[in-house]
Amino acid sequence: MMKNPAFITYVGLSLLLGIWVVLFAHYGSEFLYHTDEIEKPAYPLIVVEEAAPEEQPVETAATEPEAPADGGEGVAALLAAADADAGAKVSKKCASCHSFDKGGPNKVGPNLWDIVGRPIAGGEGYKYSDALSGLGGEWSYDKLDGFLAKPKDFAAGTKMSFAGLKSAEDRANLIAFLRGFSDSPKPLP
Repeated sequence: MMKNPAFITYVGLSLLLGIWVVLFAHYGSEFLYHTDEIEKPAYPLIVVEEAAPEEQPVETAATEPEAPADGGEGVAALLAAADADAGAKVSKKCASCHSFDKGGPNKVGPNLWDIVGRPIAGGEGYKYSDALSGLGGEWSYDKLDGFLAKPKDFAAGTKMSFAGLKSAEDRANLIAFLRGFSDSPKPLP
C-alpha cells in the first residue's frame, strides 16, 4: 500500500466535510422548519376499541331517551319545522357508509331505506352489533334523534364509529330527509 500523506489528508478532510454537511443539513433544516407540538387535532380521530364479545355491554330493552337529545322539547317540535333539503346536505356525512335507495346495498353500515318505523337492527342482510341487536323495538323519531346525537351513548358497544350530530336542527333535518325514503312515510309525531 502506498502511504501518500496528501492522499490520506484528502480522504480524511473529505470524510470530515461529509460529516459536517450531513450535520448542517440535519440541524439547519430542523432550525428552518421547526414545528411545534399540536395541542388539539384539527380533525378528531375516532378510535374504535373492540372488547371481547363477552365483555361488550348489551342493553336488553329499547327505551326512549330519558331527556330529549336536544335538551329542549324533543324532536317532535323540531321535526315540524325541519327542512328535508337541508337534511340532504347533512346526509352527505352518512352516504359514505350507508345507502338510501330501495333495495340498495348495505355498505359499511346498513341501507337506510324506510328506517323510520323499522325494527332496530332489522335491516336485511346486515350483521348488526350485539348492542343494537339487543335493543329491540322500532326506530321512532325520538330514538333516531337519540342515536344520531351520540350513537355510542344510545347503544354502548355499537359498531357505528360516527361521533354524532351535536346540532338538534341538523338531526331533525336529517330525520325529515330519511323519512322521505319510504313507500309510505310514517306520520310526524
